[in-house]
Amino acid sequence: MELDLAVRKPGDIVLRLAFDIGSGTHRDCMTSSTDKERFRSGVGKYAAYLETAEGRLRVDLAFANLQDLLPRSTSSLRALDIGGGTGILALRLARLGFYVTLLDSSAEMLSLAERSAKEDGVAEKIALHQCDASQVGDRFQHASFDLILCHNILEFVDNPLAVLHSAAHILRDRSSILSVLVRNQAGEVLKAALKQGDLAAADRNLTSEWGDESLYGGSVRLFPADSLRATLTAASLTVIAERGVRVISDYLRQEISGEDEYAEVFGLERKLGMRKEFVPIARYTHCLARRASSVAKDEA
Repeated sequence: MELDLAVRKPGDIVLRLAFDIGSGTHRDCMTSSTDKERFRSGVGKYAAYLETAEGRLRVDLAFANLQDLLPRSTSSLRALDIGGGTGILALRLARLGFYVTLLDSSAEMLSLAERSAKEDGVAEKIALHQCDASQVGDRFQHASFDLILCHNILEFVDNPLAVLHSAAHILRDRSSILSVLVRNQAGEVLKAALKQGDLAAADRNLTSEWGDESLYGGSVRLFPADSLRATLTAASLTVIAERGVRVISDYLRQEISGEDEYAEVFGLERKLGMRKEFVPIARYTHCLARRASSVAKDEA
């Protein structure tokens, strides 16, 4: 199936991005075959995960953190969602008025995103772009986006610093925002010990750069809070807010059931995630950053 999505940008410029879902032959850059396969085969698991309380909390808490810093008027602003998967965040941004470019290496993920965009009536605000995160700097022009999302993708790339540096390069200006969500090393230690009862894994996670990925299988990079900040700084980015996502919800005695319970847990998680003493033990670290200085056009 050939998709040719036209996205109107300010000034009636039309952006057309195409990929061939059916044949698996794509015009854009690709990710490694190993990661491509696990994301392709795991698309159903990922979509189902987003419907669970854990998945909803990860998305809803991160989006609430983001909304705290978004400009009041988002109409005509441009956003890039790197590794945006099924489009759950891209759709929310489109509803707010953003024109969103959703980038993912998986055609199956993009197919779900395309269908959801049509069902939501925001297809004209979302462009689908099949590409590996490591090629962001080559695919987009300098100073292109007002907002860039980099949620749960740095855990899987070979060089997180290069991805962040490319993202800084294509932020429009120093008021633009980069949103980064990563797996927190301390959170993985607590998860292994308290939720799984696996003390050996908890001990390994104390010092290991890599942990076990329960959803897709294989390994996932773990980020100590200080290393994430250092990487952002090295990429010419300044952290303007740091939040914890899912501080206590993974360890509740009973699963969250019903919207009333979900709202109560969400409200407490929001409070805990903004308290500096709880951020270091959350399952995920959420940093919002801006460019520290101007980035030259010839920087990689």
